[in-house]
Amino acid sequence: MNPHRNVLGTPLEMCSIEPMTGFTREGSCKVTDDDYGIHGVCVQVTQEFLEFSKSKGNDLSTPLPLAGFPGLQPGDRWCLCALRWKEALLHGAAPKVNLAATHEIVLNFVSLADLLIHSIDIGHS
Repeated sequence: MNPHRNVLGTPLEMCSIEPMTGFTREGSCKVTDDDYGIHGVCVQVTQEFLEFSKSKGNDLSTPLPLAGFPGLQPGDRWCLCALRWKEALLHGAAPKVNLAATHEIVLNFVSLADLLIHSIDIGHS
């Protein structure tokens, strides 16, 4: 049984296994007690977001083979820190969100309304 729930109140779904994501690198955005960054937002990255993140000191597009990180490309899904997504939102660079794969703890940092507006499922641009 999966005790982790998403922002919709249903069992947390997988975010991505290619590339493998999640703080625990199991493909889901479950948040554990030792995940101080709250990597709970399942996003589909865009070039705009990757450039924004790099400008803030977190280069997600450059591969780091020694760390087993392939580097992200536009369209990849990734478990993002809640506060980084909120920061991107405030700067107009928030990537789309997979609500079913976004951990409910994220609601402590961002509103469901903001997540809904950026939902992959809703299809808003």
